Amino acid sequence: MNEILKQQMAENIQKFHMPRYHELPNEGLYLEQTTQYINNILAPLSCITITSSMISNYVKKGIIASPIKKLYYAEQIAYLFYIAIAKNVLSLEHIVALREMQEKSYPKEIAYDYLCAEFENILFYVFGLKDRIDDIGRTKSDEKVLFREVIIAASNSIHLTSCFNAMQEDIN
Repeated sequence: MNEILKQQMAENIQKFHMPRYHELPNEGLYLEQTTQYINNILAPLSCITITSSMISNYVKKGIIASPIKKLYYAEQIAYLFYIAIAKNVLSLEHIVALREMQEKSYPKEIAYDYLCAEFENILFYVFGLKDRIDDIGRTKSDEKVLFREVIIAASNSIHLTSCFNAMQEDIN
């Protein structure tokens, strides 16, 4: 892959920012608005999306809480971000299991903010925007290690997909 394509990929990732828990909309979003909000945030990654039908299925299966008067709030949106990222490398069963482990160890807001910081940290490393992966957080637990491994795997999957897409564009 040529250097220009690598640079373009890195520039897309450099603009990427996961909204922290306090930045998530908490006024309530309808299903289509929730889908659009999440996909707009994840757009620079180009290979992670979520659909309205996926969200509806997660609700039907009890994976996320049912909307309140058809509205989704910060807690549900945060969990949907986690699912959107993790579903590329984990089964739904393992996503739920890891969430349950996390909920016993960390409040939801802290766990979600850790996801955001660690995801940006590892993405920037994988895409060559920094030379090393930073240590995020103060504690080290089995749940945190597993969570980090999921984020590393997802970041590498995103990088590989971006490379293949860039190579395909270069051929055309």
